[in-house]
Amino acid sequence: MDTTAPFQTHRPRLLALAYRLLGSRADAEDVVQDAWLRWHQADRSAIADPEAWLVTATTRLGIDRLRALRARREHYVGPWLPEPARIEDGDAFHDERADQAPGPAQAAETAEQVSLAFLAVLERLGAEERAAFLLKEAFDYDYAQIAALLGQSETNCRQMVHRARQRLAAARPRFEVSPQRHRALLEKFMHAAQLGDRAALEDLLHADARLVSDGGGKALAVTRPLLGSERIARLFWAAYRRHDATVAWRIGRVNGEPAILRYRGNVLVAVMVAITDGERITELFNVANPDKLGVTNAAAAASW
Repeated sequence: MDTTAPFQTHRPRLLALAYRLLGSRADAEDVVQDAWLRWHQADRSAIADPEAWLVTATTRLGIDRLRALRARREHYVGPWLPEPARIEDGDAFHDERADQAPGPAQAAETAEQVSLAFLAVLERLGAEERAAFLLKEAFDYDYAQIAALLGQSETNCRQMVHRARQRLAAARPRFEVSPQRHRALLEKFMHAAQLGDRAALEDLLHADARLVSDGGGKALAVTRPLLGSERIARLFWAAYRRHDATVAWRIGRVNGEPAILRYRGNVLVAVMVAITDGERITELFNVANPDKLGVTNAAAAASW
């Protein structure tokens, strides 16, 4: 009997779930590998639904891993941000998958569910709350399934998902912004930063904008969130005045959303994504920790 086939069939779904839960490609792969070991050791004759069994194992392992990671991240240097799973540079940004794309609404929803900004906002949720929300919103599980999977009552699961929706809604734009408008604002911000145009930068930022930068102690980054359009604009203006001619700025995509990519030579040194209300940028998330930038276009994950 082939014990590998059912696992391989569901592996992409398990990886997607684990990545959304953990915000780290490496940890997601470890969790799915642990799920495979449990599957290999289990009495499969007693398993009526392999997918449900594997999703349950992956979710429970993911929750345990997330709790352990959060304890370790208390000692992380500066803010911790999720790790990109897919980075697409330059020309690859332009409609490369137009022929295969579902429809605009579905494509936007898919990108949002895995976007780096979305994952950063998910960090505000507790481990079980995050799992319940993802299973409901991203994987369309009903409350009975979620309750059985988490070992909670349906009522508790409904409350967890409701609280998660409320917390996430408070951190996300009130109105939907088109990818074109999102990208246009990011391009304007990039050009203003390259020119050191402090007034333009400030005008593009919401008055209460927030910048979170993750250098992990291995790259230059602000070690606590920076609040306010004036302070953020001043930071980019100061960076311009130090002018590093070896750094090139480009627009690309990270996890399906528009992003600013910065290179020193051929080495990617930072990616930055934004949340916008369509008029101003409300949040910026900058990942500069080199350990999180190893994914390349070629590695762009057939599995993700």
